[in-house]
Amino acid sequence: MADTAQTLIDAFSAHLRDDRRRSQHTVRAYVTTAERFCGFLADHMGDGVDARNLAALNQADVRSYLAYRRGDGLTNNSAARELSALRAFLKFVGGDEAQIPKIKGPKVRRGVPRPASPDDIMALAGDVQDQAAEDWIGARDWAVLLLLYGSGLRISEALDLTGDTLPLADTLRVTGKRNKTRVVPLLPKVRDAIEHYLDLCPHVMEAGEPIFRGKRGGPLSPNLIRRVVQQARSKLGIADTTTPHALRHSFATHLLAGGADLRSLQELLGHASLSSTQVYTAVDAAHLLDVYQDAHPRAG
Repeated sequence: MADTAQTLIDAFSAHLRDDRRRSQHTVRAYVTTAERFCGFLADHMGDGVDARNLAALNQADVRSYLAYRRGDGLTNNSAARELSALRAFLKFVGGDEAQIPKIKGPKVRRGVPRPASPDDIMALAGDVQDQAAEDWIGARDWAVLLLLYGSGLRISEALDLTGDTLPLADTLRVTGKRNKTRVVPLLPKVRDAIEHYLDLCPHVMEAGEPIFRGKRGGPLSPNLIRRVVQQARSKLGIADTTTPHALRHSFATHLLAGGADLRSLQELLGHASLSSTQVYTAVDAAHLLDVYQDAHPRAG
């Protein structure tokens, strides 16, 4: 890949991170797409890639790249995300005058989040706690999972909490996507679980330092939480869809079923758009249909 292309990609990465305040996951995905695209173009055109020839791209060039990616088994959902990343990269390179080739994205079927039942969630969290090598680690994992379900946090939001939030109160100020803050409820059982973990944790809690620590005192990895949840899920025979992020879906679905309005739910979840929250109306309807089909003698 030409140095000029790498320079553009590095600047794009900094733009996403510093100017657009995108999450680490989004930055990594968009930059990976930009690198892959420039690598493809270098082979496709037989020349180095720079701002000039990126600005001269046409629909056929972009379609050729997407066809190349389809050969790697790219799904419609992944192709749509990749096309979105490409548009962002080309707009960044070309600025306000950018002439981005108009490509219609593939049809994407929007999936309905699958909530877990409260019984499954508590069984899962309990097994994760029981299997921990040390009491404080078990208390930590129990507290994290209860926080995801009890306050509807993303796993990154929970693990980003620092000593500045202590002592705990009835609410919690959370920094979510695009550096937006919101206030979420902290139920007594969740607060008790976190405080119990803090009492057992052998590492000193200081302002600015993460509350949830790894075994050696560093920040707790979200992959570790995902791994212990996967192990407990397999052991208990719970559906594969019961992931740490599914606990957030469960929080939203159960609140909606309990009478919460969409606007309040949008604020609690930290969604920028109400349309992101409206998907839970479909979840709740699907859940009620499942209950009906299981209980009604003439259902099905």
